[in-house]
Amino acid sequence: MEIKKSPKSNLENFSKIFMQIGLVLALFVTYAAIEQKTYDKVYGDLGTVNMNAEMEEEIPITERIEPEQPKTPPPPTPDKIEIVEDKKEIEETVIESTETDETKKVVVSEIVEVKEVEEVVEDVNFMIIEDVPTFPGCSGNNEERKTCFSQMVQKHFLRKFNADLPNELGLSPGKKKVFIGFKIDKNGNIVDIQVKAPHPKIKDEVDKVMEQLPKMKPGKQRGKPVGVKYSIPFTLVVE
Repeated sequence: MEIKKSPKSNLENFSKIFMQIGLVLALFVTYAAIEQKTYDKVYGDLGTVNMNAEMEEEIPITERIEPEQPKTPPPPTPDKIEIVEDKKEIEETVIESTETDETKKVVVSEIVEVKEVEEVVEDVNFMIIEDVPTFPGCSGNNEERKTCFSQMVQKHFLRKFNADLPNELGLSPGKKKVFIGFKIDKNGNIVDIQVKAPHPKIKDEVDKVMEQLPKMKPGKQRGKPVGVKYSIPFTLVVE
């Protein structure tokens, strides 16, 4: 005998209905969650906080108690006190008065003469002297007298120097440098002649020529005559 199920007891016939109901409920819950409104929480006024009231705290005044220092015991009393007589004599110092008596005459025993020390001015270079030495026949301002001085010294050298001497000494042909330096002293005389030449005889000849320079008007520095140093090079041509 085969057992048959009743068509009403078969739940598979209602599965579609249950699924539709479940979908409807899920959609309803989702819609209700979306549409629900939320509001920001509003807090009431907490009042003004007075921080000074909390920070003002009474600090108790404390007193520092210094510990008592032990007292130093007095020195022991000597057994016997000796009295020593002071036999040393005290010399009294007499302080003389510095006040002068107008009634007394002042006698000057010796008068010392004070001599003025003359200021020593060192020699000055020709290029920086305030007032240049003047060659006889030159005139004008300081720069013009400088130029004239150099030209006259060159003319004197070329006129007095023996031009044939370098060729007679057997020197190699070419140009030979001669350096000449001298000083015009405070009186205008030519002194301290220094010569650097390629041959001793040429040096002697240059010395003789420079000694024949005329007496100059001395140069001045700060209004006082001074020694003035002058130097000039010459070129000798040996054939």
